[in-house]
Amino acid sequence: MTKAMGLESELEGLDLKSERRPMLVEVEGVPLLREMEENWDQLKGFQARPDDLLICTYPKAGTTWMQEIVYMIQQGGDPQKYAQVPIYLRNPFIDLFPPEPVPSGLDVAAGMPSPRTIKSHLPIQLLPPSFWKQNCKIIYVARNAKDNAVSYFHFHRMNKFLPEPGTWEEFIEKYIAGGVTYGSWANHVRGWWEAKERHPILYIFYEDVKEDPAREIQKVAQFLGIELPEFVLNQIVQHTDFENMKTNPMTNYTTFSSDFLDQSISPFMRKGTVGNWKEHFTVAQSEQLDHVCAQLLKGSDLTFRTQL
Repeated sequence: MTKAMGLESELEGLDLKSERRPMLVEVEGVPLLREMEENWDQLKGFQARPDDLLICTYPKAGTTWMQEIVYMIQQGGDPQKYAQVPIYLRNPFIDLFPPEPVPSGLDVAAGMPSPRTIKSHLPIQLLPPSFWKQNCKIIYVARNAKDNAVSYFHFHRMNKFLPEPGTWEEFIEKYIAGGVTYGSWANHVRGWWEAKERHPILYIFYEDVKEDPAREIQKVAQFLGIELPEFVLNQIVQHTDFENMKTNPMTNYTTFSSDFLDQSISPFMRKGTVGNWKEHFTVAQSEQLDHVCAQLLKGSDLTFRTQL
């Protein structure tokens, strides 16, 4: 994990305060960060390995939560095995292309031994083809659009590698129109939902994990072919509780450069609830998003809960 460890040290010395916020450009019809477009051939050509596990989500849909659940399952529920390794060094984010000299997520992944657990936010049609050729297992986590939008808005506020979000009113208009990084939420969740009929994809709902974490963690373990004794399952449930992860420096990104993620603006792990959208959406905004999502998900049996 040499390159991954190098990422941490490089980030410490990187001054991002003077950097301008990035712009979005379209790649095959999907708005992505310009740095991704500039490195698109390299990303598209990423060479997956047969034993790679991919965790994919639309941004702010429980990615970090699932990364930690998976790692705890793989480690038999023992958090001491990685107590000094932040989550972003364990799971390379292949979509990440930070300024030099910080290595890209692709470089970090290339330097890691197998088996690897890899992170991405790419929609189904943009995923590097090698994941399909190698028949890699994929876990996809989906979160209801309204809570997702609120979380994504606050993430834009504190993440200096994303475009300025503007006001909530400005951001939600862009979100509803699919004009944010990684494009339309509805197209993203639907594309992966339909792909699970053709590929080894475990499709997990954020709200289900919140409702019954033990049940959903068992689903993940079974998908990975790992048996979890009850006491180990209970350890994982406790360790991956949102409030515990929020205070854990190995999962809350407080060890990451504050020039990159300014948690004085908004914490990386903010609420972790279902229904917080009610404190942000107007009735008109809620109805508008409902209408657009209904149109884009029409003909699909994919449904979401916006409260528990």
